Amino acid sequence: MKKIFTLFCLSFFLFAQAQEYSSSNIHSHNDYASTLPFYGAYANETGVIEADVFLVNNELFVSHTSKEIATHNTLKSLYLEPLSSKLKSLEGKVYQSGKALILMIDIKSDADSTLKLIVQQLKTFPEIISNKNIKVVISGNRPLPSQYANYPEFIYFDGRLNENYTAEQLARVEMISEDLKEFTVWNGKGVLTQDDLEKIQSTIKKVHSQNKKIRFWGTQDNVNTWMTLMNLKVDFIGTDNVSELTHFINNIKSTFYQNTEFHQAYVPKNTSIFTKKKPKNVILLIGDGMGLTQIYAGYTANKGQLSLFNIPTQGLSITKASNSYITDSAAGATAMATGHKTNNRFISVDENGKPLELITQQLASRNYKTAVISAGNITDATPAAFYAHQPERSYSEPIANDFLSNPSDILIGGGKNEFKSRKDGKDLSKILTERGYTFLDKFNSLDTIKNNKFIVLDDAAVVSMKDGRGDFLTKSFAKAASTLLKSKNPFFIMAEGAQIDYGGHRNNVEYVVREMLDFDKLVGQAMEFVDNNPETLLIVTADHETGGLSLIDGSIEKGYVHGSFSTNDHTAVPVPVFAYGAGVQNFIGVYQNTEIYSRIIKALSIK
Repeated sequence: MKKIFTLFCLSFFLFAQAQEYSSSNIHSHNDYASTLPFYGAYANETGVIEADVFLVNNELFVSHTSKEIATHNTLKSLYLEPLSSKLKSLEGKVYQSGKALILMIDIKSDADSTLKLIVQQLKTFPEIISNKNIKVVISGNRPLPSQYANYPEFIYFDGRLNENYTAEQLARVEMISEDLKEFTVWNGKGVLTQDDLEKIQSTIKKVHSQNKKIRFWGTQDNVNTWMTLMNLKVDFIGTDNVSELTHFINNIKSTFYQNTEFHQAYVPKNTSIFTKKKPKNVILLIGDGMGLTQIYAGYTANKGQLSLFNIPTQGLSITKASNSYITDSAAGATAMATGHKTNNRFISVDENGKPLELITQQLASRNYKTAVISAGNITDATPAAFYAHQPERSYSEPIANDFLSNPSDILIGGGKNEFKSRKDGKDLSKILTERGYTFLDKFNSLDTIKNNKFIVLDDAAVVSMKDGRGDFLTKSFAKAASTLLKSKNPFFIMAEGAQIDYGGHRNNVEYVVREMLDFDKLVGQAMEFVDNNPETLLIVTADHETGGLSLIDGSIEKGYVHGSFSTNDHTAVPVPVFAYGAGVQNFIGVYQNTEIYSRIIKALSIK
């Protein structure tokens, strides 16, 4: 455990360095073996492009072994001529961005004779050897350091730790390279042992103290290895998968998040009383796009605290839609709102477009008060499924109009234009005001409302947490719950943490984590409400998972997390269900998402 903790600490303190990496730190290993030699690495603006070279019959061939030499694969045709052409087309720039390039020539034949011909060929490309942003570095079979001065100044050398250099010789050494296997038997999985870690750190420190850059050969070519080398401050990361490593580096800022705002998780009171109680009120919290990984990412970023993880009763919901292995929010929310599976994009209608009875409709007919809250547009799929019936989730104005036929007592979210500035000229706000609602388009006026029926729609209030949404969800829930509690009638609240999903679609870990932590504050608030009102049932779940998020690094002690996404869309993985309060025993197990509805109805003893 000590060894693991040490590496985690190393990751935390050095990740700022990793975030500064770019494709300039990529060493295109055995570049000639790629599908597009030179051009593939060049397109990614790779810092080092390596070619193994053999001298045969006074020609320089690029090949891994002498047996694999092909007559058309010469240093000149594969590298020097294409590089020369790029320099001319960019008027002297190596890359459009202005980055530099190292052309590493790894000599596999006799050092002196091969290097002599390399120099001769390079001299026929003055645009290369005179360019200040290009360095030709000789590796493999090299002349002795004492002979470096015999070669033109445009030739540099790949150094070794066991070679002693004079100051003049060291000036010709561009980098120091070593075989990683000389330090460790690590296979690129898991973490380095403490002893091996210290040996490698010492080596890197020694090289950097000479103001030289370091690379290791013989490394594994996978994400965990790349991360480890970056966290160790290795200057050049060797890879045969240039495009994949470039993508990984370019996305570090969106896949890594260091949390700085922590909240105290709510600790539940005595839960044994709940199994004997029948619920009167129901609170359904939906974290849109919230899978188990998103939850654990929040737990990690909040230093091992999450109100959600303090809920003792859990289940799993299978989210498949009627017509798709992977659900969207419309079909997922419809299943929970009606107890019926339907097609993707359908809002509380069956596969044939026939309206399905909503849980809000059923409860309202039994004198329940209802509220629908979303940290997004109130006509979006998830909240819409609790008051609308439409065959297409994008019908935002018809969805808003459906609220007139199935009005909840409270509606809070974004989507003002769908109610007030409609293409059909209809102003729903006036109609609803005439029906006894208070209608506001400024969220900061929430606390001024005295009416027990109100609608607050403010698009500016439902931006992301990154953009300053603040405590919208907790304030909305507090206002709705306190208002409904005063009525003495039983009530149903659906509140959605809409933007966990948005972060997953954008493949942005910070977005996901900050939305997850905001949602968890709502969960804690709802748990406290249940403790103060034990006749209440709280269910917390998701409509689906978004992003295919996996966690590839993190530290609970430091509150940072590093993730990787497999898609920018939804996935089919089951999502957790947490239940707290009266009737929790109904939510244990693995079941279809339609059972969220069915088990609420069962807990309330409604037929």
